[in-house]
Amino acid sequence: IPQMSPMMWFPLLIMFSMALILFNQMNFFSFNQKMPKNNKGGNMKKKSTWKW
Repeated sequence: IPQMSPMMWFPLLIMFSMALILFNQMNFFSFNQKMPKNNKGGNMKKKSTWKW
């Protein structure tokens, strides 16, 4: 089995990290768009008390 040279691992690492970041961003934005639809506005008062 031919081994990969160390310089060939960097594009693979970059590709997998970009795929992971894009997957996490899609999961984050799809999760946050469903949250205000389920809430009837009762948690809007709690958002003003957030410190961040």
